[in-house]
Amino acid sequence: MNMLERGQEAQPLAERPLSVSAAFEGSEEIAVARALARSFLGEVQAAGAVEVGAGAVDVVQLVVSELVTNARKHATGPFLLTLKARNEAVEVTVWDAEPRLPMPRPADPGRVGQHGLEIVMALCRSFAIHREPVGKRITATVGLTDPLGDETGR
Repeated sequence: MNMLERGQEAQPLAERPLSVSAAFEGSEEIAVARALARSFLGEVQAAGAVEVGAGAVDVVQLVVSELVTNARKHATGPFLLTLKARNEAVEVTVWDAEPRLPMPRPADPGRVGQHGLEIVMALCRSFAIHREPVGKRITATVGLTDPLGDETGR
């Protein structure tokens, strides 16, 4: 995957956002989705468009893992993962064909499991769920320079 053409000068992400998309069909591909995120952030860093903080790679991979796992667990059929870097952040978007929207649960330290959306919402600058003509689209935005700084959390 090479998202920056040879000879092209680095430009701010606001002027030339970088993105990558991949369609997935099986649960074994969750690790592939995380690897795609890691590789994509390496390309963003190499493009010189923005400094990618050490924690950003871990946070983006966690968000990808949680959203992809939910798509595999609760939706039938394939799903689409899109990563778009712009304005010193990366948007992680997962589309699937399941029309039911996920319902984030209130925090409950006594509950075992089912904390995925709660974790994603706590780590991201923004989190949105949209109905689509077919299925739904979930988008979470993670800061690339300081993913766990003051700007995060909801």
